[in-house]
Amino acid sequence: MFATPQEAEEAFYQAFARANLDAMMAVWDESESNECIHPRGERIRGSVAIAESWRQIFAAAPRMRIRIEGQNYTQTATLAVHVVTEIIDVDDPESQPAQVTASNVYQLTDSGWRLTLHHASPATPRPPPPRHSREQVLH
Repeated sequence: MFATPQEAEEAFYQAFARANLDAMMAVWDESESNECIHPRGERIRGSVAIAESWRQIFAAAPRMRIRIEGQNYTQTATLAVHVVTEIIDVDDPESQPAQVTASNVYQLTDSGWRLTLHHASPATPRPPPPRHSREQVLH
């Protein structure tokens, strides 16, 4: 189905942004050893429980726009680990975009590259650079 882990990841984030449960679960391996941890959420194990968690998210959340930044990819012949920053913006003028750090682990299976772990947590905001009242000479 997915020839590369990058294709699987693209399909994952498209399904996420479109709130499409069938497309989301098409990315996941069908193993009961899969794991998913949503930001500030419990550890979820197994395809059935993971599908239910995404169903609840899609039913409760407004439409989202997701931009991926800061990709860091590591890959062997059968395993790929992608660490990314998700910038999530919802259709609400009162809300600010959320930053989430996510680790996505893909495994090469008989049916192509499939997601086996998604672990997301709120990103720590970077503090603004210090302001100085006058220029400093360091050297």
